[in-house]
Amino acid sequence: MSMLICGRFGPHCERYIQQALRRHHPQQVRCTVPRNHALFKSSSSSQQSIFLISERGLWRLHHAHKNRSSRYLLSARGHLLVLGNQRNVVTWTRITKALMRPRNIIITGLVGTGALISQKIEAVKRQFPDLDWMKEYLPESEAVRSLMNSIQSAASQLSLPEKGFISNHLPKLKDAAVIEGLKSWWEENAGKNSASVLSEDQTGTTHKNTVPLIGFGRSGASAASSKKNPEKERLEQVQEEMIQIQIRYQKEIDRLVKENKDLRKSLMLKEVKSGRKRSMRKSLIDMYSDVLDELERYDSSYNTQDNLPRVVVVGDQSSGKTSVLEMIVQARIFPRGSGEMMTRSPVKVTLSEGPYHVASFKDSSREFDLTKESDLAALRKEVELRMKASVGDGETVSQESIAMTVKGPGLQRMVLVDLPGIISTETSVMAPETKNNIRKMVKGHMENPNAIILCIQDGALDAERSNVTDLVSQMDPTGKRTIFVLTKVDLAESNLYNPDRIKSILEGRLFPMKALGYFAVVTGRGNQNDSIQEIKNYEEHFFRNSKLFKDGVLKPTQMGTQSMSMAVSELFWKMVRETVEQQADAFKATRFNLETEWKNTFPRQRELDREELFEKAKGDILDEIINLGQLTPKQWEEAFYNKLWDRSSSYFFESIYLPAAQTENSGVFNTTVDIKLKQWADNMLPKKCVEVGWDTLHDEFLKIVEKDKKNKGHDEIFDQLKVAVIEASKNKHQWDSKAEDSLRVIQVNTLEDRSVTDKQQWDSAVKFMEETVKARLQQTQEKMKELTGPGKWEQWTHWKTKTQDHRNRGAAKGELEKILSAEPDHKSNLNSDELTTVRRNLQTNGIEVTNDFIRETWYHVYRQFFLNKALGQCQECRKGFYYYQKGFSDSGLECNDVVLFWRLQRMLQITSNALRQQVINNEARRLERIIKEVLDEFGEDRETLTKLLTGPRVQLAEELKKVRQIQEKLEEFIQALNKEK
Repeated sequence: MSMLICGRFGPHCERYIQQALRRHHPQQVRCTVPRNHALFKSSSSSQQSIFLISERGLWRLHHAHKNRSSRYLLSARGHLLVLGNQRNVVTWTRITKALMRPRNIIITGLVGTGALISQKIEAVKRQFPDLDWMKEYLPESEAVRSLMNSIQSAASQLSLPEKGFISNHLPKLKDAAVIEGLKSWWEENAGKNSASVLSEDQTGTTHKNTVPLIGFGRSGASAASSKKNPEKERLEQVQEEMIQIQIRYQKEIDRLVKENKDLRKSLMLKEVKSGRKRSMRKSLIDMYSDVLDELERYDSSYNTQDNLPRVVVVGDQSSGKTSVLEMIVQARIFPRGSGEMMTRSPVKVTLSEGPYHVASFKDSSREFDLTKESDLAALRKEVELRMKASVGDGETVSQESIAMTVKGPGLQRMVLVDLPGIISTETSVMAPETKNNIRKMVKGHMENPNAIILCIQDGALDAERSNVTDLVSQMDPTGKRTIFVLTKVDLAESNLYNPDRIKSILEGRLFPMKALGYFAVVTGRGNQNDSIQEIKNYEEHFFRNSKLFKDGVLKPTQMGTQSMSMAVSELFWKMVRETVEQQADAFKATRFNLETEWKNTFPRQRELDREELFEKAKGDILDEIINLGQLTPKQWEEAFYNKLWDRSSSYFFESIYLPAAQTENSGVFNTTVDIKLKQWADNMLPKKCVEVGWDTLHDEFLKIVEKDKKNKGHDEIFDQLKVAVIEASKNKHQWDSKAEDSLRVIQVNTLEDRSVTDKQQWDSAVKFMEETVKARLQQTQEKMKELTGPGKWEQWTHWKTKTQDHRNRGAAKGELEKILSAEPDHKSNLNSDELTTVRRNLQTNGIEVTNDFIRETWYHVYRQFFLNKALGQCQECRKGFYYYQKGFSDSGLECNDVVLFWRLQRMLQITSNALRQQVINNEARRLERIIKEVLDEFGEDRETLTKLLTGPRVQLAEELKKVRQIQEKLEEFIQALNKEK
């Protein structure tokens, strides 16, 4: 007779029961007492039984068994109690009730509290969505219970073979040692299993139909494996049914996700058409991406690092990094190659929701429709061109990031950065240090303590060939921000199938790195022309029929790109919420430090950044160009006159006046002058005048700018910019092409006129001639002084001495002056006899010189002599206007030189007037327009502005502006993030 009594008993309960049995029922031989129940087996036919119970529940036991024959009770202290009459029971009952009275209040309070909690739970349940649709795909609890009962029933019919199975069924082998080893192994294991599951009675009989310990795995010790086991097939069938149920459940989830995407797309399209401003979740990632863009452009001297999260995709070359990213983006957007490096620079991709599946670059307004193959090809080409443009000469990879935004319905919102793959060997076409540069770049992106590392490992290659896992383990040794992705699992299963090895990889036991999650994905079949949908279908089909999944190596939550993408997005936003406020506080402190530094360094100046300073300088420059209109006509003409004569005086003296002055008479003089003036006016003079006008215009503008520097409120920070604007406008400014032709006509007509109409014009010509000849004579004398050295007075007063060259020059000068004294009308050139005579005379004095030395000295000596002679002629003709009117007949006075200078002066005056009109009417306005264009170009070129507007004040204001912008964007993003929570 057996009796099972349930309750919770102490560890010494079994010992107490055995002691009681020995005293009252010596024939009781076996008692098994687990923690929650006691099982008694007895060979006696007595109806007496022993019950195990605590003292507190004694009265309950009495009422439950008052009509039965049970009379022996065992207390918690191990004493056997024998119940007497009804009175003893009532006494125990009263005592128990008295002890329980204080609990009534507590129980009542617990019941009331339980009712209130139940109401709250019901209210919360009503807020959950209706999930009744899942009942069609998930089995009922009764069906599950029925399935488990059938499994237990099938298992109960199985038993281990009896002892001696090996010897009876194993064929006779020649090697007795092998047979004995197998037999001993089987008997040992069979004995252990039987002892653990079987119970024997007093006579040693074994209970049949016991339940052995079985599982769903294969039995390596079964000798009947070759025979077909129907129960095993049934178990496999049940497992297959469970897999099919899970697949149906996943399909239903995919269907709901697709319906959700279509619904969100229709809502967004409706709001776009209605023109309402929508506040969808996608705007949150756009705001976050803007913050990251600002941080990338921010270069802080206060080392306020960018610690905001982003997903960094790292892996070995050709491990499938880009393919994983394309599966997340749901479009083939990156250049494709076969075994060569395609990713040459970081590509930052911001994923967000939108009604259309489109992509665009941050610095471009063009959108690429990702549903069209032509746009996809254009996008891949654009990415490839941008990568090549970012790589410098002699380099293979670039640190410059390419920013891209991809929008589409149902995309997971996050920011990913695709980096070049890590290589083991540099090929001949790669630049030196490419391997180290890539590692340095990858480390730089992973050094961010909040960056999520998406580690991509090629599943088709040996784990020992991995480079990225060691690098990731160095940057994230604890694995708190790493997600491991095993790609090409289909190839791993077909070519390198080793379930234990793949399982150890996905459980994080094979590689030295640690990770938060492990995923297995399939990103293609090796065909680059497959679409994303075809790849997704292939991935789903593979995992549905995968041996890895059926053998339990892969878990459902570890399979597929969708599961991986959702896990990465969830971790991304978790880290964003945890770190964004800390980053905002860091920039708030930086802003306070910068504002304090500005107040202490520049207390009386406004905080103007580079753009604001440029706008102020732009206004000043435009005001100064307007001031050109305030110059009077006289000022313009004087400026043109002086510069034109300065540019043309040398040519006039050397090519016109000097050759004409050496003629024999006035007729030949005038003819020579007319011919040379005509040639000058037709060929060289108009072009030279246009150049003079161009230079004068810009010189006058530069004078106005320089004059502004002397003002009290002048800011030196603009000087470099103004000079650069003036130089750039000079290069772009071109004089009107028609001006040269009009000047030629005016100058030819003016130079042909030889009539001096009045005495005032004659005196003006004489004065002009005298001034110009004196100026020229002074230049010649200074040159002669430089050649002959200091005079005696200067030697004594300034302690200077003559060199040998000076002495030679002085001696040659003395010999040449003797020639001019002997022949005042000497020509401008020396003949060979004269050269020989001068050289021999110098040799007689011990001075050796060459003919070129004599000719160079003669050039300056003759011009000094000629200018002195012309100056004397000018003095004689000062009062010669009367003789000029009479034609110089019978006067012996030759004043053709004065007429020549009058013609030249008249040409200069008329040309200056014409240039002044051209400037006022056309060129000043053209210059103003060109300066505006130059300023606009400078305003768009930040590198040029950085070079031209520089200094501690600009740098501090610029940094303060950037910190304020980042802080404002961070606060705006935090507000939107909290609202979304």
